[in-house]
Amino acid sequence: MAHPGMTVASGIRPHPVAGAPLLCDAREHGLTGDGVTNDQPALAALVDLLGDAYEADGRARVIHCPPGVYSIRDAGTVWRSGVSLVGAGPGATRFVLSNAGNRAEPVPLAFHTAQLHGAGRDRHLANCTFADFEIDGSQVASAEYHPLAKGLGLQYVVRGVFRNLYIHHTAATGLGCDFLQDCVIDRVLVVGCGRLDNGTEMGGAGIGVGIGGWGSIERLAIVNCSAVGNATNGIFLELQEAGGLRPRGIKVIGCHTQGNRFGISDWGANGLIVTACTMTGNLEAGFHVSAKGTTHTAGRGGILTDCVIDGNLRDGISIGNTPGPYTIRGNRVSGNGRHGYHQRSLGAAGQEVAEEIVIESNDFYGNSGDAIRFDRPVRDAIVMDNRIRNNGRQVAPAMTGHGDSVRYSEKSVVDRTATWPNDGHRGKVVRVGRAIAVVAANDADTLTLAPIRPGAFTAWSGDTPKPGTPYELPSAPPVRAGITVNAELTAATVRGNRIWDNREPATQTHGIWITDQGCCADCRVVDNDLAGNLDAAVRADTPPVGGRWERNYGHDDEG
Repeated sequence: MAHPGMTVASGIRPHPVAGAPLLCDAREHGLTGDGVTNDQPALAALVDLLGDAYEADGRARVIHCPPGVYSIRDAGTVWRSGVSLVGAGPGATRFVLSNAGNRAEPVPLAFHTAQLHGAGRDRHLANCTFADFEIDGSQVASAEYHPLAKGLGLQYVVRGVFRNLYIHHTAATGLGCDFLQDCVIDRVLVVGCGRLDNGTEMGGAGIGVGIGGWGSIERLAIVNCSAVGNATNGIFLELQEAGGLRPRGIKVIGCHTQGNRFGISDWGANGLIVTACTMTGNLEAGFHVSAKGTTHTAGRGGILTDCVIDGNLRDGISIGNTPGPYTIRGNRVSGNGRHGYHQRSLGAAGQEVAEEIVIESNDFYGNSGDAIRFDRPVRDAIVMDNRIRNNGRQVAPAMTGHGDSVRYSEKSVVDRTATWPNDGHRGKVVRVGRAIAVVAANDADTLTLAPIRPGAFTAWSGDTPKPGTPYELPSAPPVRAGITVNAELTAATVRGNRIWDNREPATQTHGIWITDQGCCADCRVVDNDLAGNLDAAVRADTPPVGGRWERNYGHDDEG
């Protein structure tokens, strides 16, 4: 039976409950925004008042916080269905989180979890919007990392909107919400989150979404967001239950990730769509698929398309432990410190063969190592119509130096006697005594070093070396190919690719290289243009077995 006064069709009263207006000015309900008063108790009371009203009349409420600094101290607020929080814009409306009075309390602005509050499919949050404000988490500290020390930490949300938020310097993930159905995360900027994550803890991301709570479909769009300098991932999706269904329906569109450990990561989705994104300057990889998550489940069936993946410290695209399929199409993959595309082993999963990997119509250039490298068995791959040029830029020989010409800073090495090729050491590890750092870029006499972790002040694993201390740089890999097969590649189609080097001096030694650890069995390698590489079109340390190798310009001429 419907509640008295409600319509049977909608379950909504035509008039709101008395004393609980539909739009509330926070200042009229006990919040001060003066930056001194603890506004958390008043916020929690108001959320409960409006949550109770929503349960009674079915009409969603909005808390409007005028410009001000709202201090949230020593406790987070348990959120309620039908309650939205809206400010006057980032910078104008600021929530400053702190826990000086109780260091054991993680103090998210808002949370609602399965473990603490019984959240679930039947006890979800509905019709909540968080928009137009800033969360500053820089004052939350604890002796041990706590994954709930987030900006927002909600689980099981239906019809939720997260819009125009600036979340920064939280101890754990900035926006860490799980099991989102019919939700949108739009224009959220997350910076420096995961401050207390040493790189091995759960979370520590800019935007982290746990998935798998609603079965095979979770309708979620993450659009126009930016994630900069977060401890682990800029944006990631992670399956939360081992053996659970990998959900479809998730999209990441038009986002920017920079200076995180990983840019965008798929740790368990099915058919994740990532499009029109920029992933640059991340310390491990720009785009990342692996079984590193808590359930050791990699994504599969995803599509990465029309993205710029540039200048990441290691790999541009790192794909590991997925059973496949996965499609990489129409991207620019350039200037990365190791390989452009790297099929490798990641996480704790077994070494099952990846199937039906598609790498099509991408532009690979200027990467330090190989453009495309297979270090893990793959079956039925398609590598087609890619432009692969001028890779293998890590060409500088081994180098040592010391004395009056050598100086160090927190993020650089200068040797005034050096004549290094531009970016010839990019991606290498420079060693000074027991301290190491990774080279992000170099010119003739200066190595620019990557921070030891996102947002770190220094690049060194130890103290900054003293002037004149000897340094060592390793040699470059002798073979740097367009496509390298260093594992079993079975029944692949490699067709219509243009693989060459047109720079002076050329650095891409071969078009295709099958290493002594690799195997190319029953593959169709046809109609590729391999002319113009530094040493040869093809190098086969392990001869191919079966299949077809024909009409490959450059290689046919060598034969």
